[in-house]
Amino acid sequence: MHYFGFTSPRRPGPPPPALRRFRAGARSTRFRLERATAGRVRGAAWRAGPLLTPVHLSLRDSRTLNLALTAETEGADGADDAPDRARLLITRGHRRHVVPLALERHSAGAPLLTATATLRDLRDGVWRLTVETRGADGRVRRRGITPAGDGAPPWTPTVPHAPDPLTGTLVRIVRTRSGRAVLQATRSRPRAELVRFEPRGDGITVRGRLVGAASPPRRAEAVRRRDKVVVPVEVAERGQDGAFTLRVPLGAMTGAGPGQWVWDFRVDGLPLGRWLSDVRDPSAAYPTPFRVFALPDGALVRAHAHFTRTGAFAVTCWDITDLTREPAALASGPKGRTPDPTPEPAKETA
Repeated sequence: MHYFGFTSPRRPGPPPPALRRFRAGARSTRFRLERATAGRVRGAAWRAGPLLTPVHLSLRDSRTLNLALTAETEGADGADDAPDRARLLITRGHRRHVVPLALERHSAGAPLLTATATLRDLRDGVWRLTVETRGADGRVRRRGITPAGDGAPPWTPTVPHAPDPLTGTLVRIVRTRSGRAVLQATRSRPRAELVRFEPRGDGITVRGRLVGAASPPRRAEAVRRRDKVVVPVEVAERGQDGAFTLRVPLGAMTGAGPGQWVWDFRVDGLPLGRWLSDVRDPSAAYPTPFRVFALPDGALVRAHAHFTRTGAFAVTCWDITDLTREPAALASGPKGRTPDPTPEPAKETA
């Protein structure tokens, strides 16, 4: 039995391009204003000390903040005494997160003030970083910090800033015009994130989840890349947290037309892929082979489930049922006689 695809009518999906550009422009303007406010010197300019240069300042997966400062630069009036109390303040307006700084003494070199904090509940916007210290004389000082390293980071297989794999929020360390380091948090737009796909002998099962969506997944579809022919995909399981399970309809996809085609997938109008990752090139990091699947109706499909360079999930499939039957029919020879199995000797070539 053959299945034929169809071109779906227009359905509610992502907002139109004009609205997306307007929202992106408004967000960019708001971020510029907040960065200018966060980098501004508060209070009297002559009271503000120079910005601190950290030994290390990094952010991993938009969740883990690592900071190391030289402790001797935190003493009162340039003294080398370590402070009695030190903490990092992450503020935005009236919201505040306090991270204690621990004093680490080493046999060689100056002592360090270090902190490793997990960032949670950072709302969309720019967050100010301030180091607050209290010396032995009770004097409290608050100073900003600069980003660690001014040069371009070396090329690595992973990107320097990656979104949170659970919420999709992207947090980056940004330099303001005054040279101060701030955190810029950008919430994720709705995404269809692929968790894993499982190729089996009779088909491909895809497991994923919706990030930033208000409702569980309702529909899914496979879209042929060249001419946008659509084949519906059954959502086998739906979870309250946006989790879903799909069964790739290889029979319907190969029945939509002869030849080998590449199909992309959408869940509730959102492209399916591995988006919340720090890998630069998922196609090179997660190579997958071609496989032959035996469908329940007896068809044989040669398919390749893979990631593209941008992280989108795609399946290249081709019905090879007739190709496997023709060699079997020719192998019996004329009048049903089996040909001589002895192969001819190979000819030598210059």
